[in-house]
Amino acid sequence: MPRRSVLFSPGDRPSLMRKAPGAGADVLVFDLEDAVAPERKTEARDAVVDVLSDPEFDPEAEVAVRVNPGDAGIDDVATVCADHPPDALVVPKATSAAEVTRVADAAREAGADCPVIAIIESAAGVLAAPGVASADDTSALVFGAEDFAADVGATRTDEGTEVLYARERVVVAASAAGIDAIDTLHVDYQDDDGLREDAKFSRQLGYDGKLAIHPAQVPIINEAFSPDPDDVTWAKKVLRARDEADADGRGVFGVDGEMIDAPLVKQAENILDRAGETY
Repeated sequence: MPRRSVLFSPGDRPSLMRKAPGAGADVLVFDLEDAVAPERKTEARDAVVDVLSDPEFDPEAEVAVRVNPGDAGIDDVATVCADHPPDALVVPKATSAAEVTRVADAAREAGADCPVIAIIESAAGVLAAPGVASADDTSALVFGAEDFAADVGATRTDEGTEVLYARERVVVAASAAGIDAIDTLHVDYQDDDGLREDAKFSRQLGYDGKLAIHPAQVPIINEAFSPDPDDVTWAKKVLRARDEADADGRGVFGVDGEMIDAPLVKQAENILDRAGETY
């Protein structure tokens, strides 16, 4: 399943969680961490369990729960994974593979096998990203630019150069581990043009998807991370030509005047994989 768009909903807002599938996001995250005030944590946990256990709540999207850091997160896991577990768990402020394993083990103790989506959002997390990505239970890395910038004392700018190194390190770590990379959110949910440009840049960096904090952001993100029809046509031509070249024993071949070698073949395969098509 693709993870182009990852939409967060506060765990203490049942109505928003139930409406979330209508946005069309690939992943829905019910948040028990930052979106919930400390005095409402227990209420939020119960609300998430109530939604997950509702037989009428059966979205096509992947449903994940973001737990709290540390021991509170383990308590979250024990509760939400007991009877009707989510499809995945989201670990915030990840700085080690051990944190991922601890959460996944807690889910297994509760009788659930939940992959972990780890959020890298601190200086320590960015430096540890390769290790976090390589944990057996990690299925995706998320880059959280706002928390990272606050952690290092950076000033956020529209250009984003202050977080570019971290943004690139996270996507490289995810790619090396063969898992998904989800880019940071675009905080102004009314800035459609800015979101389009930001999502385009995310994709250029190699990210598979992007966070959304408002349902209106989801269609824009989905479009940005879906292959262009012209790219799909090109990819099909390349892979058909590749098969013919293989039969003739040629490692390099031409398509519409363009010389194609192994890296471009890999690019074509990635495009069709993202599009969910064959040639």
